[in-house]
Amino acid sequence: MVARSGRVRAILAAGLVLGVGATVTLAAWNDSEFVTGTFQAGSFNMQGSTDGAAYSDHASAPGAALGFSVNAANLSPGDVVYAPYAVRLAANTSSPATVTVTAPSTSGTVANLTYSLIQPSTFGCSAATTGTTLVPTNTAVGSVPGTVTFALAAGTPTTNPGTAVPLCFVVRAGAGLTQSQTGTATWQFQAASN
Repeated sequence: MVARSGRVRAILAAGLVLGVGATVTLAAWNDSEFVTGTFQAGSFNMQGSTDGAAYSDHASAPGAALGFSVNAANLSPGDVVYAPYAVRLAANTSSPATVTVTAPSTSGTVANLTYSLIQPSTFGCSAATTGTTLVPTNTAVGSVPGTVTFALAAGTPTTNPGTAVPLCFVVRAGAGLTQSQTGTATWQFQAASN
């Protein structure tokens, strides 16, 4: 019996030693790696131009004054007037954008005036202007049909602005235009970074 209990104690002691040895061996194979991420927000700024050359910010209404091809202050029924505009992302903008055209806010009387908005390939706006129709002909001034969007590309941040997107406003005076009618419409282009 003594011999047997001695063997049991020897086996238990060996097991304890093996257990301690296994713990030390596992601890010797631990390792850690650490990484740090630094985060900084980019910049975002859209600019507009009525001449396709000089761009600046028009962040609040009434914004830039559209230069119509004929005197929009002397309309008669059947007249059509054209005004170019362009938008781009400024050089300090680090991501592209989707621009949404919102329904214009109006004041005075804009009844019997309709418009369309075209995205031509080059800056300029006349009866000969063609391109992507963003707002179809005969849309009432003061409305936008559905959701109207277009894309703006970012340039090289801090170096070059993004490529400008030219736009062409075409406004038509309807047969019901009344004498001395006066009204204004202010369109808003809302850019959201992608």
